[in-house]
Amino acid sequence: MDSNPKMKMNITITKSSIIPPSKTISESPKQLWTSNLDLVVGRIHILTVYFYRPNGSSNFFDPNAMKKALADVLVSFYPMAGRLGRDESGRIVINCNGEGVLFVEAESDSSLDDFGEFTPSPEFRRLTPTVDYSGDISSYPLFFAQVLALIRSDLLAQIHEI
Repeated sequence: MDSNPKMKMNITITKSSIIPPSKTISESPKQLWTSNLDLVVGRIHILTVYFYRPNGSSNFFDPNAMKKALADVLVSFYPMAGRLGRDESGRIVINCNGEGVLFVEAESDSSLDDFGEFTPSPEFRRLTPTVDYSGDISSYPLFFAQVLALIRSDLLAQIHEI
């Protein structure tokens, strides 16, 4: 099947939530240094897109189950629930403040078949939420996920992390 470069997707965000860790760990450090490599590369989110077809389960990609699982895993991976900041010397650090990650639920009238052979196109970029990097580095989550329900119950999951 050929891809359709002229395809236009209508994407509607139905809900956005900040998901904090399900519990706090008192022994966790308050700040973590970023690596030297992290200091020289740009601070942008890495965008990853996954496509899934329904598996027949009634709770296939249930947003509430996904949010609970995300909150539970953030207990072990607590830095991902933090924000970037600067220490007293100005070095970029991860503030392990447990503010949470962004979880976005969206829907579209497109179907998985509309993507054809998945040839990269400007339309693919529309599958991922945009981030406003004009604010302070502490103003956006390190990690966010968007789950996009497509027509005929196909599902698209996008994971974004710094």
